[in-house]
Amino acid sequence: MKTYSAKAGEIDKKWVLIDAEGLVVGRLAAVIATRLRGKHLPTFTPNQDMGDNVIVINADKVKFTGKKLDDKRFYWHTGYPGGIKDRTMRELLEGRFPERVVENAVRRMMPGGPLTRAQLKNLRVYAGAEHPHEAQQPETLDVAALNTKNVRVK
Repeated sequence: MKTYSAKAGEIDKKWVLIDAEGLVVGRLAAVIATRLRGKHLPTFTPNQDMGDNVIVINADKVKFTGKKLDDKRFYWHTGYPGGIKDRTMRELLEGRFPERVVENAVRRMMPGGPLTRAQLKNLRVYAGAEHPHEAQQPETLDVAALNTKNVRVK
């Protein structure tokens, strides 16, 4: 019995549309990371970019469990003495680029390296309900129906 290894010419990439409204960020990011890597396919090959092109809309309407919205803080340093800065998750979501919350959650769930960076280019996240990829005819993936815990009801 030989192990199947997909070649670059055999890969068929699809377009998937996910509506993130009301979904829990961590669970959403896990589903997106699986789709981007191609691990949902029976022909998954670790060294090939087999994943789908994923479009996420309504990224500004994602939910968090517990008190993460106010308690979770992100830190960075400016490089100057005393230059430690921080923001809460609420400030990031209400800020100028709320889609970065979903982008960073997905990026942090994937392994590092050149292949991951190539796969992350197949992710498109939009804060609103509009996206410019109608010509690709994306199929809708209902993440809320996959598991009851994927949706935050409060």
